[in-house]
Amino acid sequence: MEQGQAGEFEEFVAARWSALLHLARLLVGGDRHRAEDLAQESLVKLWFVWPTVSQDAPEAYVRKVMARAAARSGRRRWWGERPVERLPEGAVTGDVSADVAERSRLEAALAQLSPSQRAAVVLRYYQDLPEGQVAEVLGCPVGTARSHASRGVARLRQILTDASEPTR
Repeated sequence: MEQGQAGEFEEFVAARWSALLHLARLLVGGDRHRAEDLAQESLVKLWFVWPTVSQDAPEAYVRKVMARAAARSGRRRWWGERPVERLPEGAVTGDVSADVAERSRLEAALAQLSPSQRAAVVLRYYQDLPEGQVAEVLGCPVGTARSHASRGVARLRQILTDASEPTR
């Protein structure tokens, strides 16, 4: 890759890193470490095709790579965690704003969706992509993407409603 193209790549990463990391975090169900790995792996793949993709739509390419990789990793049952005898000390929490609490609640609910439903909901409603682009990113027909998004939203409503109802 030429020096100028490498600079363009660095500018793209610097400008879009936080948005890509947030998208990755939503796609993996809120796990920050897995999200960082997903974002970095996707950017490595972008690096190799940067000369051909940079003028078209690099963010769309990264989004597609991230959604597909998140769906693949969601099918894996084990990510390398090991049980320990003692839990680490918990962080001291201060006053948490309502926005942070609501975001955490939504991320926890998203984590309960299947990987394909989670990807469809995040791409359709968080990224505000049209159904055709969601289907293209997920590599499935439009009807399937629409079905994943619809079922995902219905499941989110159920999860969030169940969580907010007081137990008696």
